[in-house]
This record gives sequence, C-alpha cells and structure tokens, in this order.
Amino acid sequence: MANNSSSVLDKQTDDNICATENDDNQPKIPGIPLSRKLCYAIGGMPYQMTANAKGFFMQIFLLDVVKMGAFSASIILFLGRAWDAITDPLIGYAVSKSGRTRIGKLIPWIVFSMPLGVLSYVMLWYTPQDTMSSGFSFGWYFTWCSLFDTFMSCYHVPYSSLNMFLGGNQKDRDSATGYRMGMEVFATLAGAAIQGQIVGVHHAKRTYICSLQNDTESPFGNQTESQDDISVTLQNTRKAYLTGALVLGMLYFLCCLVLALGVKEQLAPLSKLDRINVSYLTGMKMVVGHTPYVWLVFGFLFASLAFQMAQGNFALFCTHAANMGAYFQHLVLILLTSATISIPMWQTLLVKKGKKTTIFIGLSVYIPALIVISLVKNNLPIFIIMSMVAGTSLAALYLLPWSMLPDVVDDFKVKNPSCQDLEPLFYSCYVFFNKLGGGMSVGVSTLVL
Repeated sequence: MANNSSSVLDKQTDDNICATENDDNQPKIPGIPLSRKLCYAIGGMPYQMTANAKGFFMQIFLLDVVKMGAFSASIILFLGRAWDAITDPLIGYAVSKSGRTRIGKLIPWIVFSMPLGVLSYVMLWYTPQDTMSSGFSFGWYFTWCSLFDTFMSCYHVPYSSLNMFLGGNQKDRDSATGYRMGMEVFATLAGAAIQGQIVGVHHAKRTYICSLQNDTESPFGNQTESQDDISVTLQNTRKAYLTGALVLGMLYFLCCLVLALGVKEQLAPLSKLDRINVSYLTGMKMVVGHTPYVWLVFGFLFASLAFQMAQGNFALFCTHAANMGAYFQHLVLILLTSATISIPMWQTLLVKKGKKTTIFIGLSVYIPALIVISLVKNNLPIFIIMSMVAGTSLAALYLLPWSMLPDVVDDFKVKNPSCQDLEPLFYSCYVFFNKLGGGMSVGVSTLVL
C-alpha cells in the first residue's frame, strides 16, 4: 500500500535525514529509551478504550437502554462521526499553529484536554431522566457525543504526532509504534472487558425477562410482574453503563498522567516544533497533494470501514440474529485477546517481509472469518475460532498503517525541506476519511436494521 513510499524513504532518509549517524563530525542520534516507549504507548490507551467501548456498546445502549428510535440513533451515530471527522483537520491545524512551551508543543494539548474529555465521556453514558422525550434525549446524547469527540481529538491528534518527536531514527520509531499498537489493542481489550463485564449480565437478564413476557401462555399477573422486573433491570443496566464510564474515565486520567511525566518532546530532523507559516488551505493542499500519503489514506480507509461496520453491528447480530447474545462479551474478549497476542507476530513479519506484504496477508484473513460468522448460527465453537482469526487480522490493521505513516511524512519532508512542522496536519487528516466513512457505514446500517 505504502511500500513504494517506504522504499523511497529508505534511500532518501539514509542520504539526507539520518546522515548524521554516519558523519564523524556529528554526534550519533541516541535511540529511544524503553521507558519512553512504554510511557508513550500507555498514553494511547484512553483513545482506544473509549472509542471501542462506544463502537461496541453505543448503538445497543441508545436502542435498548435509552429506548431511542432507530432513526434518531442512526442520526446521532452518523452526525457524531461526521463532526468528529471534521474537527480532526481543524484541530491538527490549531496544534500546528500553536507555539512551543516549556513542556513542549504537543504535551500541553494532551494534558489540558484530558479533564474535559473525561467529563464528557462520563456524561455520554449518563441517563438524566427515567423517561425522556425524543427531542430531549436526542439533544442530550448528540451534544455530549460531539463534545467528547472534540476533546478526544484535542488529545489524540497531538498524541499521534508525538511519534515523530520521540527521538531516535526510523527503526526506533517503528519500535515505538509497535509498543503503542500493542498497548492500544490491549486497551481495546480492557475497554471492552470492563464495559462488557459490567453491563453484560444486565443485558442477558433483560433478554431473559423479555422472553418470559413474550410467552403468550403466561397469566396476566405474571406479565405485570415481568413488567416490574423489566423496569428494575433497566435501571440497573443504566447504572452499570455509568459505572463502566467512571472506571474508564479514571483510567483515562492515569494514562494521561503517565504520558505527561514519562515523555519529553525531542526535535526531529527537518522539524522545529514551531508555528507553521502557511494558511490552513495551503497546508491541506500540500498534505493531500503528496501522492504516497493519498494512497496510504485510501487504503487505510477501505480496510477500516470493513472493520468498523462489523464492529458496530456485532452486538446486534449476536443478540438478535445468531442467538449468541449471552456470549457476546466473551466473543469480544476472545477477538481482542487474539489481536493483542498477534501484534508481536506482525511486527516480526514486518521486519522480514516488508510492510506491504505483511498488511496484505493480515487483511486477507479477515474475509473468510467474516463470511463464516455471517452464515453460521448457534455454533459457539465456530464463533470462537472465527473471532480469533478476525482478531489476528485486526492486529494487522492496528499496526501496519500507523507504522507506514511516519515513513510517508519523512518522505514529504525530504522532498519539501522548506515545509516544516506539518506533522499534526498529516496525522489529523489521516483519520478524517476513516471517521467520516465509518460514521456513514454505521449510521446507514443502523437505519436499515
């Protein structure tokens, strides 16, 4: 996908950027300490924990817990993703225009956006009233969804750009990316585990009570009792979602603290961590005009769309189509555990076979797994095996595109040495089409269902 840009970069970077390593008159660039890699990797956990908790549970939360209509839920999911996508390039430009402080240029954005991100995430899962009008519930959840996505972009855009300013050379940055992806997949596992284990038992109980209520042979008194049980279970489910949000919010704070204390920004070749001197439109034109970057973005877009659509509908499919609702949270944990374990395998294959070959292999194994899952019902062993295969492919999607992006950015800086400090724009635009397309896919699929 981006192998051509990587090969070009390998040659040009050796001759230009990393020449200081072989120049006797220049000090050798020190590598990235393991402690810095780990602190940087831990800093990426909040984004994945919260984003995947939203991805797996937001849809079923709005439909089954808030009792929102399918149309309103689809609009929130679509507009939320669209707003999230629009804010990324704008925040990337704002970060590029900001000046450097005593603690750096990127770290302040991460630190000061964190409290607002935690607050908005908790409020996103809070139900203010037992019964809400459709207009009020739509406004409440859309507002907090938009605020959370904005504050998370203020955290994630500078965090992603920080990869270019950890020090070391290209190999060191690839290693840091590997640590980061391992932690982010683990964060996905942790987020789904925390949220799933807290709310899963309540969803299963509500499903069981609803099945009893639908029994036409039940006496009227038992039906009334079932209605009361459903109301109590619904309240417990709402409290469970709020508890899960509080736990993830606390982890969000701790991870940000580790990042701020353990990582110090380092100047990168051809970058000064200074304010950019170009307008927003000029900077965007330069970014999207770099051909290797465009190929990488669109390749990442289509692969990510497939995963996001499957992720958004997995809970509903397991619950209402495959009769596997009682095992949904366990299948998610199996999938994410497989992804976490597979990261070192893909990192090793990346070094031996190259990035293009590795990502082709990694994404290809997802297709048969998805086909089997969609065709087989009431077969837990098959679902477990296919979830493991899908998790292995998910690990490749996490690792490879983000490992290719620094190569493309370095290639741009070599070819355009007068254009510096555009890294936040590159990283923010990288997820723009991914988020917008993901919102469209999930919103449309929800509306159709």
